[in-house]
Amino acid sequence: MTIKELFGANADKYDEQRRKVIPCFDDFYETTVDLIPFGQEDAFRFLDLGAGTGLLTALILAKFPNAIPTVIDISEEMLAKARERFEREKHISFCIMDYAVSALPGGYDLVVSAMSIHHLADSGKRELFSNIYEALLAGGTFIHAELVKGATEITEALYQRAWLEYLKQTDLAEDQLSLIFQRMSYDKTTPLKDQLRWLREAGFEDVDCFYKYYNFAVYAGSKPKNP
Repeated sequence: MTIKELFGANADKYDEQRRKVIPCFDDFYETTVDLIPFGQEDAFRFLDLGAGTGLLTALILAKFPNAIPTVIDISEEMLAKARERFEREKHISFCIMDYAVSALPGGYDLVVSAMSIHHLADSGKRELFSNIYEALLAGGTFIHAELVKGATEITEALYQRAWLEYLKQTDLAEDQLSLIFQRMSYDKTTPLKDQLRWLREAGFEDVDCFYKYYNFAVYAGSKPKNP
């Protein structure tokens, strides 16, 4: 089963499971939104990569109602859910795309992504970071809420043990857990320090990690105003 098929099969229950799967859900997403460097009434254009059902875009619009989003996902089923979520919104663009192989649209003030890019191999991540840099306007920002790998085998084992203990405390059924573990088998996580370095190599400045809970991290970087 491909990534596209796997996420498409779970589109109906994706949002419901997010809070149960991510132990630091509120802080994880709130930090992502808080890092957006605009006023609440500003009308800026942003790109949501691997947007799925539009969860992160919805949180951004709740704080920045005049923002103009483009949501991209590889799954038609996921984007169908996003269209349902935003059926009353007329200023949102939807795009079915595999951002790993297709050129990104450009001219954005902000690019965001949550829980998606870890499906790419390291070479794909590095290439995507460069593509994101090109998609941003001068002075634009990239904010990434993502799974990261432990710096050592011991810390990675710690991360996984803590996460599995958390899952045991949820009310997720066995079939739901089975699907979650199946999705995990497609993960290609990378240590945080490597991802921060790749952002800097792509040209981003002010690169830093602003939140981390075990293997859940939020980091960001900005394209120089005079690149």
